Amino acid sequence: MATSTKSNGPKPFAPFEWMIAWRYLRARRAEGGVSVMTWISLIGISLAVAALIITLSVRAGFRAEFVDTILGANAHVTIYNAGEVNDVGRLDRTIPDYTDMAARIAAVPGVTRAAPLVKGQVMASAQGETTGVQVFGINGADLATIPRVANPETSQGDLTRFDDGIALGSGIARSLNVTIGDRVKLISPDGVKTAFGTSPRVKTYEVTFIFSAGRYDIDQTRVYMPFAEAQSYFNREGVADEIEVMVEHPEEVDQLAIPLLNAAGDRALIWTWRDSAGSFLRALDIEDNVMFIILSVLVLIASMNIVSGLIMLVKNKGRDIGILRTMGLTEGSVLRVFFLCGASTGLIGTAIGLILGCLFAIYIDPIFALVDRLSGGGVWDPSIRGIYALPAKLQLGDVLSAIALSLGLSFIVTIFPARRAARMNPVEALRYE
Repeated sequence: MATSTKSNGPKPFAPFEWMIAWRYLRARRAEGGVSVMTWISLIGISLAVAALIITLSVRAGFRAEFVDTILGANAHVTIYNAGEVNDVGRLDRTIPDYTDMAARIAAVPGVTRAAPLVKGQVMASAQGETTGVQVFGINGADLATIPRVANPETSQGDLTRFDDGIALGSGIARSLNVTIGDRVKLISPDGVKTAFGTSPRVKTYEVTFIFSAGRYDIDQTRVYMPFAEAQSYFNREGVADEIEVMVEHPEEVDQLAIPLLNAAGDRALIWTWRDSAGSFLRALDIEDNVMFIILSVLVLIASMNIVSGLIMLVKNKGRDIGILRTMGLTEGSVLRVFFLCGASTGLIGTAIGLILGCLFAIYIDPIFALVDRLSGGGVWDPSIRGIYALPAKLQLGDVLSAIALSLGLSFIVTIFPARRAARMNPVEALRYE
């Protein structure tokens, strides 16, 4: 008989338990409910989850955009020669056999392009304006393979006419007030060598292409010049300064270090994109972890409101608990009723926060434009942050971690007041009723 009674008992989370929990949740304060505390808990969890998702998506978007601008406009690997003292006693790092070296490097499995470069810093002048720029001497065919530079959606001019002039970053074009077809004067202090010393080299070039790489520091400083012209302009006849290497899988560039060094020769040294940006990316990783911990505390604080609400609910419903226990309701059923009250608040709040956070991340551009307009502009300074806009990238892992954190904390903190309700003595609860 005992076995039969046990098998016929109510199952956990039976419909009547849901019904009681729902009635307690929507009860008015005059009926002993705590609807105000429930709403405060709900709003707190919603905002905390939304803030967590927004922060994680913005950090992921910023990192993705930053890495994309690095890989899309810069060499994945730069190969140059170790310094060697030349006949005049100067340290020489140039590469005389750059054609053969580039061919050997391009033959390494995983390498998509190896291009010789000539680099130099000069002054650019036009329309009465002057700015310092960094010139990259490169072949037109190699320039056309740089995604962020050759992108027709963010550029102006005809890249096929590159050999007839120079290509400017959009920031330089704005600083000098020039456009396609205008002429820019480049002034190099290391110019023509005469009997009286070295005189500055001054030469004027037509602007045939204007690009926007998406990075402020690149668009504001970089100029591309035809390789042969750069060799003549910078007195690099017959040599190159370095070899720019692009690889198929930039994230695995460290695995190509030894093969690239073997192909380049004994004097070769390499500098990868991870060497140049690795410290910044590691700082972003640390910041991501710190922000997650800080916002997790925010979610915990919001979840603690559930505890306050449930404690008040248990106190107000003491008479009901006593009556339910005398009617045969078990401790487990009472625990589950109040657990459902708290867990439902956490679940609904998490769902609302998920929707708000995802909508904010998806529509971050118009939202940010509105904030920028209301504040009078200048909220996002690309000269400091490097990129032109605040990006956001929703990642499934980030969303799931926010949901798991919110639900986990909500369920855990709900257990303690629910256990208090379950262990309430029905006799004590009804003694003064």
